[in-house]
Amino acid sequence: MTRKAFTIATALMWLALPLTALRYAQSWSALPGAMATHFAANGQPNGWMSRTTALYYALGVTAFVLIIFTVIAAVILRQNRTVDKTSLVILGLFYVILAAVFYINNGIIEYNLTGTPVPTTPVLLGVPLAIAIFTIIYLHTQRGTALPEMPTLAEESHGSPAFALLFLIVAIIELAAAYAIPLRGAPVGMALSSAFFLLIAAHTWTGFRYRFTPAGLEISTLGWRLRSIPQQQISGYRPEKWMALRGYGIRGVGKTRAYVWGNDVVHITTLDGEVFLGTNDPVRTVRDLDMMKQSAHS
Repeated sequence: MTRKAFTIATALMWLALPLTALRYAQSWSALPGAMATHFAANGQPNGWMSRTTALYYALGVTAFVLIIFTVIAAVILRQNRTVDKTSLVILGLFYVILAAVFYINNGIIEYNLTGTPVPTTPVLLGVPLAIAIFTIIYLHTQRGTALPEMPTLAEESHGSPAFALLFLIVAIIELAAAYAIPLRGAPVGMALSSAFFLLIAAHTWTGFRYRFTPAGLEISTLGWRLRSIPQQQISGYRPEKWMALRGYGIRGVGKTRAYVWGNDVVHITTLDGEVFLGTNDPVRTVRDLDMMKQSAHS
């Protein structure tokens, strides 16, 4: 996809706003003065808004999501001369989430018109599945070509028991909700979410693993190769502090990637972009990179 096509596709997301307004306009005279807009776990309404407030709320939530997605898309374009597969994966996920928001808004309208229960199954089941699929595709597009088999010079790992515990708690809450919420589709969807957070907890506990060889640097987790960086593509590196506002985990769009669960990183400059390695010992990581570069020239 060209940059122009990506820009057009990003702009088309904003059609969600007039489509939401049009759906309300089509049903305006038939909608009750006080609309049911919030529902308990059993599907029964437990919150109401006036028609006008409900419309503004639906538009506000949609606009909020659109602003975030548009900013991310702008960052992608700013950092890339061409639109890569990763950017397309992210754009696709944006459309799935926007479709879910529109679907729920339309379901609320239908409930107030006909009493038809808000169809939550596609959202509770479809969104976690979509996130899982897009995550797999996103990670796969970042791997690069595997390095040739060579002796290991050094290995490091970088994780966070504190974050692992946090994700484990979230997974337990999701699993408990799967059994407690009687909505159709909720058990399967939340069980999927629970499994996803359990996987993240396992990854966070074991951490990112860095393998240094004369051929280059390999980044992996849970036995899955995330990224291979040939040593000849590395032009420089230096330790830095990582700001919490930049987030943790696998971060970055375009030509910038970060693999970090703490506040210390080694910033690697490559011929193809920037890579940030989270580390528990920046001095050791720099030393291992030095050893990798020296071995390639010996």
